Amino acid sequence: MRKENVLMNRRKTLVLPAVTALLAPVLVACGTSQGGSGGGGGGDGIVVGTTDQFTADQDAPAPFDPAYAYDSGTWNVLRQTLQTLTRVPRGGGQPVPEAASQCGFTDRASESYHCTLREGLTFSDGKPLTARDVKFSIERSLTINSDNGAASLLTNIDTIEVKNDSEIVFHLKAPDATFPYKLATPVAGIVSSEKYEPKKLRDGFEVDGSGPYTLRAETQDDRVTRVVFTRNEHYKGDIKLKNDKVELRSFGDADAMGQALEAGDISMMTRTMSPEQIKDLNDHPRKDIELREVPALEIRYLGFNTQDPSVKDKAVRQAMAAVIDREKITHTVYGATTEPLYSLIPATVAGHTNAFFNTYGEPNTSAAASLLRGAGIKTPVKLTLNYTTDHYGSGTAKEFAALRDQLNASKLFDVSVKGTGWNAFRSAQKHGEYAVYGLGWVPDFPDPDNFVAPFLDKGNFLNTPYVNTTARTGLIPASRRAADRTAASGAFEKLQKIVADDVPVLPLWQGKQYIAHRTELNGTEWALNSSSDLQLWELGRGNA
Repeated sequence: MRKENVLMNRRKTLVLPAVTALLAPVLVACGTSQGGSGGGGGGDGIVVGTTDQFTADQDAPAPFDPAYAYDSGTWNVLRQTLQTLTRVPRGGGQPVPEAASQCGFTDRASESYHCTLREGLTFSDGKPLTARDVKFSIERSLTINSDNGAASLLTNIDTIEVKNDSEIVFHLKAPDATFPYKLATPVAGIVSSEKYEPKKLRDGFEVDGSGPYTLRAETQDDRVTRVVFTRNEHYKGDIKLKNDKVELRSFGDADAMGQALEAGDISMMTRTMSPEQIKDLNDHPRKDIELREVPALEIRYLGFNTQDPSVKDKAVRQAMAAVIDREKITHTVYGATTEPLYSLIPATVAGHTNAFFNTYGEPNTSAAASLLRGAGIKTPVKLTLNYTTDHYGSGTAKEFAALRDQLNASKLFDVSVKGTGWNAFRSAQKHGEYAVYGLGWVPDFPDPDNFVAPFLDKGNFLNTPYVNTTARTGLIPASRRAADRTAASGAFEKLQKIVADDVPVLPLWQGKQYIAHRTELNGTEWALNSSSDLQLWELGRGNA
């Protein structure tokens, strides 16, 4: 047995401690800092690079509407510009008031949640923000209920009671100790009824809110070329800004983004750096550039349309789980930037179990053949693995080539791979056009519930036809009753076992998270939290 496998076997039995709980053609940065708040100031902005792409088309007409947006890139734009009642602190942990001055459950059952707004709240245009705007915004997301959006996070709301201009109460259909986290997500972002229609998405790239920054997006051919965030002088909230302006630039690939950092055209690059870049910066340090690893909870997985004839029989999905060698994929494609994952819940989140390893063990072609034979499945099983070409970085194509080769080497499968741009990919996936597809997941909030419910609950992110009644009506609601989240570990253990047995999704790996920045930039340790929330207000120049 290889040394790597010996180490892996030891690690597979370990449950690690719980985690407490991104644009355009290259443009040259303007000048140097002339002072201002936290060293970022004057008229000069900090320039941050990303490979996230923002396009408005028939598949994604309203990418920056909080009722539609549901991916890390767009949420990271909205988090700078929209306020939410609560927010997760920069270092993680329980949500704290943001647009609210105080929030809390008013009953022991976690079914009634009361918030009082801060005094003097206004939108960025100076118009007052009241509890009625909060009610309008959340009900709007629920009413539109976009099949791309995150309204499912809010569907447990029964009624919203506005007591006066500053007080609002959410009455829930069932207990939910995670509700304060859900109010901290952009789908609950507060917008004005004067700028947003109650039943219609706001097409294009305009965003109007009360968050720490205002937004100006520059576009070319329906694609954002850069986003400029400027300090909102009307902002009142919990966030302390360390700069006056930040520009977010999109690059076509990680190499172009890295070249801009080397040239000093940008000050920091975030998602998604390539494994090769990370290794190069780690092995060959630059004098003026620092590579920083920050906490991460991102996972990657294969999803299945369980009604598609090719994978409808769970024996096919189970056989894939028995054949795929996660360790080989992580080692050969991603190097030290990922770890194999044997559950939907990452190993660094409380409640994690190695459910898939416990069920299938080491990769085993004979076991996979037995599963298919027992179900009367003729081999080789012909499948297409679909992946997105422009959303998760350059390693994705290599990963899917490796998955194809592993499955085909077993002689049990006849697999091809197909790459598609993100907007068309996501539209096809959620409409059931793919039998097997690859996606990533960055949690909406750092709780084990958010690694299970988005895949198994009603109205889930995948729009999957898979239904497990025990999970949906029993275990998930039961887990949310526990105000002490460690008390829900039993329910999460059973949920992970269900996923490993039925394989509606197949977890592959858990990623690490890196940024690289020019050394004159400070606050970078807080630039991304474990949920990959971009916190641009933390960045500054000069003395921290």
